[in-house]
Amino acid sequence: MAGFLDRAKEQAQSALEQGKQKVDEVQQQRAGNDLLKKLGTAYYAEHSGSGSPETTRNALSALEAHIRAHGDAFLRS
Repeated sequence: MAGFLDRAKEQAQSALEQGKQKVDEVQQQRAGNDLLKKLGTAYYAEHSGSGSPETTRNALSALEAHIRAHGDAFLRS
């Protein structure tokens, strides 16, 4: 009986870790999508005359930093 409970506990821990990992991935994808949207907004504002090149550069830098830290998988989803 103890062996069964130990295996069940291990499986539960594994499932919990997988769930946490998936939540982290989703949060990283959302953050990447938000940064991509901010870049698009900044670019549009700059080219329509209401934004600045500095804002666009800052948005691009933030997106590039996110990609370096978390990868670019969110761009393919």
